[in-house]
Amino acid sequence: MKSQTLRLRDAKVQSATDNTDFGFAVRVIVDGTWGFASHALLSPDIAADTARRAVAVARSLRELNRETVELADEPAYPGATWVSSYEVDPFDVPTRDKVEVLADYSQRLLTSSGVDHVTAHCLMVKEQVFYADTAGSSISQQRVRLHPQLEAVAVDADAGSFESMRTLAPPVGRGWEYLTGNSQWDWATELARIPDYLSEKIKAPTVTAGPTDLVIDPTNLWLTIHESIGHATEYDRAIGYEAAYAGTSFATPDQLGTLRYGTPIMHVTADRTVDHGLASIGYDDEGVATGSWDLIRDGVLVGYQLDRTFAPRLGLARSNGCSYADSAHHVPIQRMPNVSLQPDPDVDRSTDDLIAMVDDGIYVMGDRSWSIDMQRYNFQFTGQRFYRIKGGEIVGQVRDVAYQATTTDFWGSMEAVGGAQTWQLGGAFNCGKAQPGQVAAVSHGCPTALFRGVNVLNTKQEAGA
Repeated sequence: MKSQTLRLRDAKVQSATDNTDFGFAVRVIVDGTWGFASHALLSPDIAADTARRAVAVARSLRELNRETVELADEPAYPGATWVSSYEVDPFDVPTRDKVEVLADYSQRLLTSSGVDHVTAHCLMVKEQVFYADTAGSSISQQRVRLHPQLEAVAVDADAGSFESMRTLAPPVGRGWEYLTGNSQWDWATELARIPDYLSEKIKAPTVTAGPTDLVIDPTNLWLTIHESIGHATEYDRAIGYEAAYAGTSFATPDQLGTLRYGTPIMHVTADRTVDHGLASIGYDDEGVATGSWDLIRDGVLVGYQLDRTFAPRLGLARSNGCSYADSAHHVPIQRMPNVSLQPDPDVDRSTDDLIAMVDDGIYVMGDRSWSIDMQRYNFQFTGQRFYRIKGGEIVGQVRDVAYQATTTDFWGSMEAVGGAQTWQLGGAFNCGKAQPGQVAAVSHGCPTALFRGVNVLNTKQEAGA
């Protein structure tokens, strides 16, 4: 796997970092116990020795293993290949050219009045994996992903304070073409508007705390989905097997098919195949052909994320393809697919239509900070921009906003979702899990959605400022 990170401050390069993670791993099951070993060098002798070490590890751990490993069946896929959808490999573009694009975008912000500093970064990853097993599968895969972001900062030297505004462009499973033009993301328009957004935010009145109707944009709602649904429907967390980083889950298997997660319009799918998704792949790291399935249907919990080990525990004959390792030197574990809230299939509402349904409320855009408990149940989220809604219309920004709820109360307050025209993929490169820690990229699609009576906090007052 190759990665490159470029960082600029005020259109000047701060760092340019390249990294290559290379190696192979052998995973075995001996007497019902996993064994694993890896190496950074490739040769037949090293491969044979690594396999022997994996067997030795399994035998050493056998006495500690309380449950015999059983894998769900999966057909063999000899000679299979899969390549993600992108146009320009970012690693074929000279670093100088990539820096010039980020510097140009930074200068567009810096030349605007009211912007004192601009930071820019772009993380690029190219992942190439070969998988083979004794059942006959041999699979080659390649995928590319990109995460660009710019942030404008305004400083009030007299008050000793500052305010910032970031671009809302999500990380994507695309190539360098994502940054060089406006067909996939309208960079020209967003960069031209950010200074005005920032200026308005600085002058905006503080929010009044209390129950509030919220219209939440996909650029914010994706993160709430990630934390309150994505992690909560990981089967290993739900059974208490995994707790690192994100804890366990309130959505336990005894509630499968009965837990009222949200209103009946709530339809959440898991998908490893959606175009340009960060977690999209043809086959997982156990050789399972990927697909999509329901996690929440008609507001009720109906599914989990599984690998070949956990599928039989849930009584399923087949894994849904959620095994992934972020390196040849890490054991594959159950990882999150692209978890997405589906748009309204019957009414193609726009974001403006949803705003028109609110007499007094707030429209939320962009992600910022968040907090959620170790059961994925109590949470609060902030955002980049907040607009006051009066009489079904936007009347200007407000600030110091956070929304707070329990998972089931929040999704139980969802009255309407937008149509397909509002649906957008968001996501993150840095979802953490396991010990030793692993990082995975994942996308979350969603439409704009309307929530009634969500508790809004004034973050300035909460901080005692």
